[in-house]
Amino acid sequence: MDRTQAFEQHRGRLYGIAYRMLGSRAEADDIVQEAWLRWDRAGHEVRSAEAWLVTATTRLCIDRLRELRSEREHYVGPWLPEPLTLDTAPPADRAAELASDLSVAFLAVLERLAPEERAAFLLHDLFDSDYGAIGEILGKSEAACRQIVSRARKRVREDQPRVQVSAEARKKFLHRLVEAVQTQDPAKLIDVLAAEASWTSDGGGKTKAAKKVIHGAAHVARFATGVFHRHLGQLEFRDVEINGEPGIAAFAGELLISVISIRTDGQRILDVFSILNPDKLHGLGAAPVTT
Repeated sequence: MDRTQAFEQHRGRLYGIAYRMLGSRAEADDIVQEAWLRWDRAGHEVRSAEAWLVTATTRLCIDRLRELRSEREHYVGPWLPEPLTLDTAPPADRAAELASDLSVAFLAVLERLAPEERAAFLLHDLFDSDYGAIGEILGKSEAACRQIVSRARKRVREDQPRVQVSAEARKKFLHRLVEAVQTQDPAKLIDVLAAEASWTSDGGGKTKAAKKVIHGAAHVARFATGVFHRHLGQLEFRDVEINGEPGIAAFAGELLISVISIRTDGQRILDVFSILNPDKLHGLGAAPVTT
């Protein structure tokens, strides 16, 4: 197998790592391209192409994430990942690497982890790397990596619903959310929201959006009905797939202005995530889900 074939065989895994590490389509593409350039320049035989490429990609991601941390500290308002929809999802060779634990809610939780902590957790729990391999990548002992992963897993999992919620159930909650917004009925919204529900808006300072996370069902209901009130007549809400889960895209004519996803326990909506930053929506298209 030549070097190009070896790289292409592992491209999906590399993209899966990079996107989850960085939460950005463009950044993930750049990292995978840089990994390819380094692989192409290496010019020597390696015992395991996969190990070499995963190591290079992970280290590149850690370095880039450290740089991004400084940028994100100055980000205007809450930061949410750049979403993937049906027509921006990677081709079939990457599909398996992006099939699980890809939701906006999950990636938002990962933002709480330090770069090496994030890398260790993802490599072990999502990509089945052993502690020895992770230790070689991070330059740490196996015991240290076990502790890092254990701490990260606890922080991530404590915010995840304990039950698996079907796509149909998620879609039903999204439709109830949209219906309440369209009818301007805060009571309907409160009925579908958990008491401590939150609404996170990511406008990045590029468009009008709440600069803080809204907490509490009553506050979220008042915000959600109010924010759409003025433009309801021009808005169309369409079902889409956002990061592997049902979502909603809000259009003003043919202009995509927001994609919305939720976190739910199957009983109520726990969190709403609205991505409005036009830089993150650029080229998204938000292809509708066919039923």
